[in-house]
Amino acid sequence: METTRQKKIGAVIQQDLTVILQQLLKENLSGSVIASVTKVRVSSDLSSAKTYISIFPVKNTEMIFDLFSKKKNAIRHSLALLVKNQVRRIPELFFYNDDSLEHIDSIDNALKKTEDPIKNSSLLPKRKKI
Repeated sequence: METTRQKKIGAVIQQDLTVILQQLLKENLSGSVIASVTKVRVSSDLSSAKTYISIFPVKNTEMIFDLFSKKKNAIRHSLALLVKNQVRRIPELFFYNDDSLEHIDSIDNALKKTEDPIKNSSLLPKRKKI
């Protein structure tokens, strides 16, 4: 269960980190790529923050996460400059891919198909007999 302090720090980091990542992508990539920080979970001792990032278009995800990992220290320093008056210690950042949009899209595509997955047993996963 997250405390109020963890939620507040997570919200501050989420807002400022989105701006930092968009600027980083604009400086390093020529194409149009959108990165959005969807969630930030701060540890109970406020020393680390798991950041979940959604990237569009999806095909660039691996390349962008490589860029983020290479620039992790610069990102943390930029974040420190923005939140230094609100947080004593800047948490270490860990980046994770938030693929919930892909999951929603795949469900939507499955619902739009004319085939009924229940009637067509070849679409169902195979179960082991016990």
